[in-house]
Amino acid sequence: MLIFEIALILLASKVAGDISMRLGQPAVLGKLLIGIVLGPSVLGLITDQEVLHEISEIGVILLMFLAGLETDLDELRSNAKASVFVGLGGILLPFIGGYMMGQWLGLSFYPAIFLGLLLSATSVSISVQSLREMNRLKSPEGTTILGAAIIDDVVVVLLLAFVMSLAGSADATFGAVLLKKVLFFAGAILASWKLVPWLMKYLSNLRTSETTVTAGLILCFLFAYVSELAGVATIIGAYMAGVAISLTKERHEVFEKVETISYSFFVPVFFTSIGVTADLSGIGQYWVVALVLSLVAIATKLIGSGIGAKLAGFSTRSSLGIGTGMVSRGEVALIMASIGLQSNLLEPWMFTVSVVVVLVTTIVTPPLLKRIFAEAKQL
Repeated sequence: MLIFEIALILLASKVAGDISMRLGQPAVLGKLLIGIVLGPSVLGLITDQEVLHEISEIGVILLMFLAGLETDLDELRSNAKASVFVGLGGILLPFIGGYMMGQWLGLSFYPAIFLGLLLSATSVSISVQSLREMNRLKSPEGTTILGAAIIDDVVVVLLLAFVMSLAGSADATFGAVLLKKVLFFAGAILASWKLVPWLMKYLSNLRTSETTVTAGLILCFLFAYVSELAGVATIIGAYMAGVAISLTKERHEVFEKVETISYSFFVPVFFTSIGVTADLSGIGQYWVVALVLSLVAIATKLIGSGIGAKLAGFSTRSSLGIGTGMVSRGEVALIMASIGLQSNLLEPWMFTVSVVVVLVTTIVTPPLLKRIFAEAKQL
C-alpha cells in the first residue's frame, strides 16, 4: 500500500504543480492543495502517514540544504542587519497578536503566551521553493528572508524553553537550553571552516561511485542531526551545511546531483504531505476561531516583518514581499503545536485550530509572493 501511495503522491504532485503553473501560480501551491484532496479531509487515499512523514522530513532537509548551496555568503553578510530587523519584527507583532487572541478566547496566562509564540514561528521552506521558482532566492529579499527565518527559529525556541520552564513543563532549565544552542552554532561555524573542506576533499577521493555527492549528503544529515540534538530545527543545520559546502570547489557537482534526487522524489512528498497531514474533520464548530486566528497570523507576520524590512532600508514593495515570505508557519509551528499539546499548554480543540492556521498560512504564502514579485518585475 505504501508503494502505491508514494506513486500516487508523485504523480498527483507533478500534475497539480503543472496545473497551478498554467493558472499563473507557483507549482508548490498545487502540491499543497492536492495533499489536502488526497488526505483524510477529502478522498482519504493516503493512510500511511507515519512513513510519509519520515520521507517528507528528508525532503525539507534537502530543500534547505539546496538553499544553503545557493546562498551567496557575501550577500548574506550584507543583509545581516535587515535579517535581524525582519526577524525581530516578525516575532514581536505576532506574539502580541497571538497573546491577545488567547485572552479573547479565554485562555489562561501561559497557554495565551504559548499561542503568541506559536504565531511567532516561521517556516521558510515554502517561501524558499516559491522564490526558487521565480529565480529570486539569491536576491537581497530572498537572502534577508532566509537570514530572518533562522533568527526567528532560534529566538522563538529560546523563548519557548523559557516559558515552559516557568510553566513547569520543561525538562531542562533555560540556561541549559541557551548553552546548547550557543555550543551548536559555535561548533557548526568551526566545523564549516575547518572540517567541511577537508572532509569533502577526503571523501571525494574515495574509489567508489558518486563520492562527492555522498560526502555532501553525509554532512547535510550530520549537521541536521546535531542541530536537532541542540534543540534547533533540522532545517537550520541542513542550511548551514549547504552554506559551508557552497564555499568549496565541489559545490556545483553536489548541487546538481542533490537537486535531481530531491525534486524527483523527496521534495514532492514533503509538499504534498503537508496537506495530507491536515485532518480538518474536527474543525466544524471552531471554524470562526480558525478564520480569525489565521487572519491575525497572516497580518501580524506580514506587517511586523515588513516594518522591519522598511526600517532596514528596503522599498515598500520589497518590504511587503519580505513580510509575505515570512508568513508561512509550516512544519516548525506544527512541531511547536505538538509540544504544546503534550505539555497541556494547548487543549485538543486549540491544537486542531492551530493545525488549520498553519495550513492556511502555508497555502496563502506562494500566491502572495508570486503576485508581489511579479508586479515588482513589471515596474
